[in-house]
Amino acid sequence: MIQTLMHHDKLLPAGDITRSYSLEASTKDIAALSAAAPRILPGSTIAIPYLAREDDDARLAAAWAVRRLGFEPMPHLSARRIASLAGLESFVQRAAAEAGVERCFVIAGDPSTPIGPFSDSAALIDTGVFERAGMQVIGVGGHPEGHPVMSKAEQWEVLERKCHSIEKRGMAPLIVTQFAFDADVVLMWLEALRARGINHPVRVGVPGPASIAVLARYAALCGVSACASMWSKYGVSIGKLFGTAGPDLFVERLATGLTEAHGKVSLHFFPFGGIAQSVKWVEQYRSRTDPGL
Repeated sequence: MIQTLMHHDKLLPAGDITRSYSLEASTKDIAALSAAAPRILPGSTIAIPYLAREDDDARLAAAWAVRRLGFEPMPHLSARRIASLAGLESFVQRAAAEAGVERCFVIAGDPSTPIGPFSDSAALIDTGVFERAGMQVIGVGGHPEGHPVMSKAEQWEVLERKCHSIEKRGMAPLIVTQFAFDADVVLMWLEALRARGINHPVRVGVPGPASIAVLARYAALCGVSACASMWSKYGVSIGKLFGTAGPDLFVERLATGLTEAHGKVSLHFFPFGGIAQSVKWVEQYRSRTDPGL
């Protein structure tokens, strides 16, 4: 039986998990990020997704812009979209040299067939490219609501193996979860994670405020559960699918359920409704939950 959460564990203040949040910002979001930058904590991690229609120069320009704004760029690398080892090495070395990148996030990617030699994110880690370029942190994905092609047992085995490989290479693992709509599922997943001895920092994926139609579209694209019961837990009535929804109930439930036994947990925002809206939501949430502000 998992007994990681005891009744005497200290509850974390609700504002804590929003104190050092991270954000996703694609190359097209740099202008919006620049406008919101004064309201974001300096040194915050900004993840730059790997979009098929963009080339390495565009991704590197975005990383440089993020660095110039005073944040930590974390470019994504999509294994199945990388054509060669030389291409991977060139990008990672340029990212370090041109934008001071010290952290990368590795994913397998959407294509079922790789265009080059890398079938999954573990294959990228195993090249040794990241530690040779001086990377300090490697992010890997977590899937509290399940993975579309892996069983639970396979998910745990793969996650443990990747974290071990990253550590063995002298870098620090960071787990960033896919966004979810059910905080209770995330809390149970965190319990299971820590019970397995995986104690690395976790950033829990959170959809920023957006129209419900947009949230539903991204959920379908990413294989995230969004049935009527999930929507209800997220605070959305099945009869009102044309409005806008924010993550208030999700974050409140997560914040009140977290204890020290869950380890280091913070939030990672997917700003589906725009960066300005996500930053504003965090400000409003913290003003309600942190009496020190």
